[in-house]
Amino acid sequence: MSVVPPSLFCLGLCLSQSTWAQKGNLPPPRITALPGSTVPAKSPVTLLCKGPKQAEGYKISKVGSPEPMDKEEQITPRKTNTMHISEMTFEKTGLYHCSYERGGLWSQFSDPLQLVMTGAYDKPSLSSVAGTVVAPGESVKLQCFSKINHDVFILTKEDGDHVTQNQSSVPQDRGRQTIFLLNPVSSTQVGTYRCYGAFHEYPYVWSQPSDPLQLQVQGEEEAQSTHLLPALGADSVRLKHWLGKRTARGTTDSPSSTQPRRSTGIGPSTSSLSAPTTWHPSVET
Repeated sequence: MSVVPPSLFCLGLCLSQSTWAQKGNLPPPRITALPGSTVPAKSPVTLLCKGPKQAEGYKISKVGSPEPMDKEEQITPRKTNTMHISEMTFEKTGLYHCSYERGGLWSQFSDPLQLVMTGAYDKPSLSSVAGTVVAPGESVKLQCFSKINHDVFILTKEDGDHVTQNQSSVPQDRGRQTIFLLNPVSSTQVGTYRCYGAFHEYPYVWSQPSDPLQLQVQGEEEAQSTHLLPALGADSVRLKHWLGKRTARGTTDSPSSTQPRRSTGIGPSTSSLSAPTTWHPSVET
């Protein structure tokens, strides 16, 4: 049975206690980026560390960067909880975290924040294999393609719940592509999507964003059109009646098959309804 010398035992215990004293047992703060963590090249961004009201100082640092050698510098509290980056560059990309000081102790580190620079390469293209209007419950395949041999593609959803997917690419038509699967589709997937290209060596340096792709779920557009009915006044009663009969027949014909089609914006999409004074249906079907 081996015996641990008291000096080594004390050394390990003292180091453990010292580390605990520096970090303490305080809950971690939260770090965010304003206006966002995906930043175009040469644009400004501000990192914000959100701790409790009792916090006496903050430190925001890049994950993996060396800590200051001077112990006094380490424990000197920063009175501000923000870090302003005036111009986003390659060197400033990466993972950032923060901590706060209270009562002589430093909190645990926050979860890391991924700070990305975009615009380093030409934009890829984003398309939907089966169209941009799908039925609820169906699967949607979004194809991101670039002639640049990117190792990975990143899909982002810009509104609602901000979803980000990251997938490896495969060769396709003298370029690279990947297929993002959304399954099953529901109203939460409705929104604007873009994709980016990147390389394994520089994971936080992305291409320019693709052109936006607007994904719609069948039924959402018709539900949105009902919000326009109160604004139409008395004509909304006749329009609502016609929409109900049109839905029951399952047809896209005009209110009267004997009447010529009017250029009023009334059609498969009711989001482009013209003013009530320009639409006066005179025939009931």
